[in-house]
Amino acid sequence: MERALIVSANNEVSELAEQLLRTEGCGRTDVAVSGSEARRLVKNDAEPELVIINTPLSDEFGQELAEMIADITSAGIILICSGDVSDEIADRLSDSGINVLARPVTRELLQRTIRLVIAARVRMAGVRESSDILSRIEEMRTINRAKTTLMKYLKFTEPQAHKYIEKQAMNNRQTRLEVAVRILAQYE
Repeated sequence: MERALIVSANNEVSELAEQLLRTEGCGRTDVAVSGSEARRLVKNDAEPELVIINTPLSDEFGQELAEMIADITSAGIILICSGDVSDEIADRLSDSGINVLARPVTRELLQRTIRLVIAARVRMAGVRESSDILSRIEEMRTINRAKTTLMKYLKFTEPQAHKYIEKQAMNNRQTRLEVAVRILAQYE
């Protein structure tokens, strides 16, 4: 993990979280004491991979901040709040994928949760990569179908069909996929 953000008005929690993130191999950890400072860091700096928010913050509770970060980033988020409101907040935030921990949080629990969030992000990255590969395969299939169509109707050879699609894409400032779709629509 390259970058994490800790948002806490409590120095003890910030230091503990920083320590645990270092042991998990986090490269850079930013610390903010308020919601406004955290918003600035999230919007202006590189996207954090993990965000730990210890509520309440100096200028807000922190739930809204967690929701905003979940909306605009793919960061894993841990929200620490008092035990009397944790169940209610967890119910509200469950659809956002935000992990809610009830205070008091032990070192072991926080470390386990950090590891869980990191592992979940790694798995999601693999899923995204798989979907990118599948969309690329589908794109190649469409282009190949367009080549076959050109070979069938215009009696092109495979290299001629390939060159035709490339040239059309370049001349019309389109992707090869867009040209292929246009060819298929024209001949099929």
